Amino acid sequence: MKKSSSINSPDALRSLIDELHQASGGEKFGLDFEQFRTILERIAAKYLPAGCNASDICDFYKTLRIEELALARACAAGHDAAWNAFLSRYREKLYDMALHIAKESSAARDLADSVYADLYGMSQRDGERVCKLGSYAGRGSLEGWLRTVMAQEFVNRYRKQRRLVSLDEENAEGVQFAAVESERAPSIDPRLEAAVGAALSALTAEDRFVLASYFLDERTLAEIARTLGVHESTISRKLDKLSKALRKQTVAEMIRRGMSRQQAKEALEVDVGELTVNIREHLSPARAQESPREAFQEQEVKARTSEGPA
Repeated sequence: MKKSSSINSPDALRSLIDELHQASGGEKFGLDFEQFRTILERIAAKYLPAGCNASDICDFYKTLRIEELALARACAAGHDAAWNAFLSRYREKLYDMALHIAKESSAARDLADSVYADLYGMSQRDGERVCKLGSYAGRGSLEGWLRTVMAQEFVNRYRKQRRLVSLDEENAEGVQFAAVESERAPSIDPRLEAAVGAALSALTAEDRFVLASYFLDERTLAEIARTLGVHESTISRKLDKLSKALRKQTVAEMIRRGMSRQQAKEALEVDVGELTVNIREHLSPARAQESPREAFQEQEVKARTSEGPA
C-alpha cells in the first residue's frame, strides 16, 4: 500500500472513519462526519510517525475510545446535548475524584469547581474560548483522563503554595538568590536535545505527570501513589519502565536524525543539567492541545479508577 506523510484517506480508511463516526454517537451531539474526521486526522498526525500507511492508521483508529472522544470533543465545540450527557455521567465522579485527592469536603468542592471551569472553557485565549476537553485524544478512558486532570490541578496548587512559602521563608532569612550561569557546554549535539524533546513530547499526560511529580517536584513515591489512588509499588514500577522506555526512544530518535547507535549511546552520557531543553514544559500535561490532555497505559488507567485526561 502506498505510504504518505499526510492522512489523505483512501476508500477503506474513509469507510472506517464513517463506521467509527456512526458508532461514536457523535451525530446526536452535533458532531458531523467532516468534523469527526478532522479530529481523528489531527490525533493521528500527532501520535503516529510520518509515513504511516492507511492500514497503520486504521489500526490506530480502532484503539481509540471513540464514543468518549466524540462526547469530549462535542463538549469542547460547545454543543449543549454533549454537555448534558457529560454532566450526567461525570459530574458526581468529578467531585468523588476531588474528594479522594483533597481528602476534605470544602477543598474537594473547590478543586472540582476549578477543574469543571477548565473543562467548560471559562478561560479565553486570543479571544476564543479554551476548553480543556478539546485536548482529550481518546487514547485512554475519559474517566482516567479526568482523574489525571484533577490530580494535575491539585499538584499545580501544591506547587504554587510551596513556591510562595519557599520565597517567604528565604526572604525572611535574608537568603540571596544565586546568579544563574549562562554558559552552556559547547559539546552538546543539537540532535540529542531534539531527540530528548521528541521523546518527552510523545509521552501520555499520565506518564508526564508521574515523571514531573517525582523528578521535578521531588514528591515521594507514596505521595504520588496517594494522589493517583494506586499502590506505591505501581508508581515504582512505572518510573522504572518509563526511564528505560525514554532512553530507548531517545536513542532511536538520534539514530533517525543521522547518528550511529554508538554515537547515540555516547551522547546520552552528557550531564542532563547541560541540556537547554525545557524539561518542565515537556512534562506538563496542561500544554496547549495536549491530553493531560493524559502515567499509565490503558490497564493502569482502569486500575486508577478503583483514572478513572489528549
